[in-house]
Amino acid sequence: MPVLPLYRDDFYLSTVEARVEAVREDGAIEFDQTCFYATSGGQPGDTGFIERADGSRIEIARTIHGDSKDIILHIPADGQPTLSAGEAVVLHIDWARRYRLMRMHTACHILSVVCSYPITGAAVGEDESRVDFDMSETIDKDEVTAKMMEIVAANHPVFLKWITDEELIANPGIVKSKNVRPPVGLGRVSLVCIGEDALIDSQPCGGTHVSETQEVGDIHIAKIEKKGKENRRFRIRFGKPDALSEQ
Repeated sequence: MPVLPLYRDDFYLSTVEARVEAVREDGAIEFDQTCFYATSGGQPGDTGFIERADGSRIEIARTIHGDSKDIILHIPADGQPTLSAGEAVVLHIDWARRYRLMRMHTACHILSVVCSYPITGAAVGEDESRVDFDMSETIDKDEVTAKMMEIVAANHPVFLKWITDEELIANPGIVKSKNVRPPVGLGRVSLVCIGEDALIDSQPCGGTHVSETQEVGDIHIAKIEKKGKENRRFRIRFGKPDALSEQ
């Protein structure tokens, strides 16, 4: 069943009441609405727990999409009890984990501003993220870090702007990713904007992000790897660079 993905409009929503729509044979649970983000675009899906009316919990190990983007499946950890269709519950995401992913995902966007090359791949992690660029130039990782931290420290607003599927198709140049196109078919696509009037950046993305760049905190480029003649992989980590940072 199609689900109402509440996280699309509120990245900070960590708890919500929901109704069980279906429990699949493999144990995957569908709800009428959810605050759980499903794995997509390089960002891992949420974990957390389901609170039943009697106060007991069902731990959710991962969240993924079903056969289409409007189906979100909540996968329980092994050995959890089974819910019943129609049951009213409360969904709780692991907020500490989600918030780290939001900060990291926003850091990836900031990197794409500093390095304005086509993106060939990306993966968001809790402690380290990577972004691959179609580039052959040699670039200093400390210089990239400094430019990223300038954007972080300036505390620019980060916000969403919605456009229609048709507007995206008509303006393919706004997509920075070289190999992966934003999903269409849900009627609208979110643009993640940085800066007043999107002065710093604007790009289609369905992930979750913080509301101000300052929330990202200290980040640095730990390593730049050569992954082919015209491909460079940047590894982003939390914290300040140190003498042990990889070359």
